Amino acid sequence: MTERTLPPCPPSGRRGPRTVLLRGGAVYSPADPFATAMLVEGEHIAWVGSDGAAEAYVGAADEIVELDGALVTPAFVDAHVHATSAGLALTGLDLTGSPSLAAALAALTAFVEAQPERGGVLIGHGWDETGWPEGRPPTLAELDAAARGAAVYLSRTDVHSALATTALRTLTEGLAGRPGHSAEGPLTKDAHHAVRQTALAHLSPEQRRRAQRATLARAAELGIGALHECAGPEISSEQDLAALLALAAEGDGPEVFGYWGELGGIETARRLGAVGAGGDLFVDGALGSHTACLHTAYADADHTGTAYLTAEQVADHVAACTEAGLQAGFHAIGDAAVAAVIDGVRAAGERVGADRVRALRHRVEHAEALDDKAIAAFAELGLTASVQPAFDAAWGGPDGMYVQRLGADRAAGLNPFAALLRTGVPLAFGSDAPVTPLDPWGTVRAAAFHRTPAHRISVRAAFTAHTRGGWRAIGRDQDGVLVPGAVASYAIWAADELVVQAPDARVAGWSTDPRSGTPGLPDLSPGHPLPACLRTVVRGCTVHRAAE
Repeated sequence: MTERTLPPCPPSGRRGPRTVLLRGGAVYSPADPFATAMLVEGEHIAWVGSDGAAEAYVGAADEIVELDGALVTPAFVDAHVHATSAGLALTGLDLTGSPSLAAALAALTAFVEAQPERGGVLIGHGWDETGWPEGRPPTLAELDAAARGAAVYLSRTDVHSALATTALRTLTEGLAGRPGHSAEGPLTKDAHHAVRQTALAHLSPEQRRRAQRATLARAAELGIGALHECAGPEISSEQDLAALLALAAEGDGPEVFGYWGELGGIETARRLGAVGAGGDLFVDGALGSHTACLHTAYADADHTGTAYLTAEQVADHVAACTEAGLQAGFHAIGDAAVAAVIDGVRAAGERVGADRVRALRHRVEHAEALDDKAIAAFAELGLTASVQPAFDAAWGGPDGMYVQRLGADRAAGLNPFAALLRTGVPLAFGSDAPVTPLDPWGTVRAAAFHRTPAHRISVRAAFTAHTRGGWRAIGRDQDGVLVPGAVASYAIWAADELVVQAPDARVAGWSTDPRSGTPGLPDLSPGHPLPACLRTVVRGCTVHRAAE
């Protein structure tokens, strides 16, 4: 890719009358499936078409980008992130992929000893005992020894339980009396929420800003133009969300749209500038931590998980949000938690009007355990499914965590993306970073090559869920596509052959015929390298440019 360049956009924001002409590549646009050029004026796309027609705009362009065959697509939207925690994992102790308990403890010791000062609380993330040969998390004594007496918080990969050293436990008032407390093992439920709040409260403003900057920079490097931050009193703090939104407003990275997950938190959400009172408003926990709420007991535990909210509480929140004209949303993973959300949303519709409820597209985050009845209810109630395909890639399959927790039959029903699409349920894809990393093309691949073949969707449908789906989830139906009038948030990719991939070979065969007018995307077959991002543009301004 070559170009005639101008100075970057001013740091005060994404404004300016710049006119940019891109030509000589492939432009992924429903306006013209054979487009090779695109014109951007300021923050919006002005025209899409052929290289020949683009000659008419050469004289008016402030910048000409010669694509040299590169692919231009809408920028990705990650519809569920935790920016500070993700940034701490990027810049600090990340135990994701640790092969054993011993290796995780050794990594902790090395991390502690590398700190220039031992004050404050050290934070790490990503351990997962289900893949360790020891088959268990560390004891408190083992953890304290590895941490050399430091105050350390280590969230499990699903962030619904954590390890906390004695020094950190001592800082957390009333910890021993909270539900989910364990004197020797991981903390869950309210005990986990309390120790997490203590750990995050000890971050300095500069530590928080550095972590948030790391997440925004990494997102830009991956062609992500917008993030949905799922905040709340049990997952972060008001100060954390306010700081992130202020940082994003500086205009040199992806846009950030905040959600505040708190019952009765409508005014707080508005004061903070959040787009919804939802996100991680917990109806239950997570499968890995045995806290997702199920109708039938876990295969490897004699209980059904944890219910944090009742259907009546869900109904009250949805009704209040609907009356206020504000989108609601809930974290619900297990089938019993999903049922509580459905019952609550339906009851809210009976109170304030079903059409009013549907119009706000209230969200359900994760929504892993869905049967056909639940999927039909999502469509009936106008719910958006904000889901994470990387969960299946990480925990699905015959030997994965899902089978350990639920058994093969129930595990095979998780994350039914194809059934959701067939029923007309809107999908928005995200990572839940740091639970799984920011990885948009990997996310698209995970949906297209789901470990359960019946749940697979086409690459094109998955790509749409990770671009336009994120914009639709916040009510901006016009964005997330490269058409005249849409916001100019796009990415440029080094990609080889463009193909059309679909679960059904007959559909794939028809779609690749040029007469179908179906634009191609990179080959995401397992084993193929993922596309490399050359440039990310947000509202007409470059926020990432790959090194030459």
